Amino acid sequence: MENSKPTTKRYYHIIGLVMLVFFVISFITNILNSIIVDVKDSFDLSLTLTGLLPFTFFIAYGIMSIPAGFLSEKYSERTLLSVSFLVMALASLGFALVPQYGMFSITLFTLGCCMAVLQVIINPMLRVAGGEEHFAFNSVLAQLVFGAASFLSPYLYKYLVDRDGTQGDAIAETLRSWVPENLPWVSLYIVFAAISVLLFIYVFMTRYPKFEKTEDEKAGDGSSYWDLLKNKWTILYFLGIFCYVGTEQGVGNWISQFLYQYHGLDPQTVGADTVSYFWAMLTIGCLLGLVLLKFMDSRKLLIFATAISMVFLVLALTGSSQMALIGFPMVGFFISVMYSIIFSLALNSVKEHHGSLSGILCTGIAGGAVIPFIVGGLGEMTSLKSGMFFLLIPLAFIFTIGFWAKPLVNNKTISLKKQN
Repeated sequence: MENSKPTTKRYYHIIGLVMLVFFVISFITNILNSIIVDVKDSFDLSLTLTGLLPFTFFIAYGIMSIPAGFLSEKYSERTLLSVSFLVMALASLGFALVPQYGMFSITLFTLGCCMAVLQVIINPMLRVAGGEEHFAFNSVLAQLVFGAASFLSPYLYKYLVDRDGTQGDAIAETLRSWVPENLPWVSLYIVFAAISVLLFIYVFMTRYPKFEKTEDEKAGDGSSYWDLLKNKWTILYFLGIFCYVGTEQGVGNWISQFLYQYHGLDPQTVGADTVSYFWAMLTIGCLLGLVLLKFMDSRKLLIFATAISMVFLVLALTGSSQMALIGFPMVGFFISVMYSIIFSLALNSVKEHHGSLSGILCTGIAGGAVIPFIVGGLGEMTSLKSGMFFLLIPLAFIFTIGFWAKPLVNNKTISLKKQN
């Protein structure tokens, strides 16, 4: 009689919680892409000071990613999740009560720190709660949820700022009544505070299974980080993640301002829609990429996707308004495969300390702080269009990865040739 391996118990309420956390992370993170023009006009900011806002958010990721790993070794999931959502609620409410540029910068930095902690916690939770045999499927599902939130968040923004379209709508009018009349977009942060409070209560009341981390999920000691930092591959792949997130946010953050400045398109309608399509195409591209990786070497796919991304970026920046409206979402479609390919190539290029390597790579999310800030600074000195051409430089670096990457293990592909 054959012994069958017992099926791992699945905790559906924890899977649901993780999906909800993914949704909230994406919803709050990427709303900045939609409101950036309103923020600039509301506080009368230069392009440089506008670019400083995503900087404060994403630099928090860079600062907190490794410490978050150490915190996750010391404190329980319930504690870290509860504290994160409570701090997010207080930070969001603080800005809603004091809607000033300085307060907004502090709020964004605080939210970024909380997001870094959440990102470290939820992947091990998803693996244990859903079972290791379902982890790949659940990870893809989480990416879909993440993309759906990025797609939907601009519509909440449109709903709250559209006074004519929501006249008589009790919810929209009530939320707007709590913030200055000339700053209706600030009411978004009342919604974020309310969502964070509800999640704080839910997290606190939830029962959790015991989460045993794999070697890849554990934060290593100081020596493991030092060993990795002496390895050139660690630095190169860190730069790869840095360049990817910087490009993603460098495009997403400036789409609305670019369309408004060069084509006179309303940021509250066309701009918000185009940002939404950018994230929708990024999600669809991610799914297509998963299929293509079954048939193509990941390095070849990276070279192809990066080259096409660069073409569409140039077309979006130099073409007509219609070309820009098509080009920017298409950039999202083709850059979608980059993060997972770079991350997997990095893990497959180093023999040990994968948990510490993941922490270093996640610190590369700080690229989402630095590169949009550079775009804004260059835009201030020359023009926003010239500043956005800078994004071709990080894309060029990603393009080179496909040529110099030498993973110890290649991604497994399916051959379409008939086997003899």
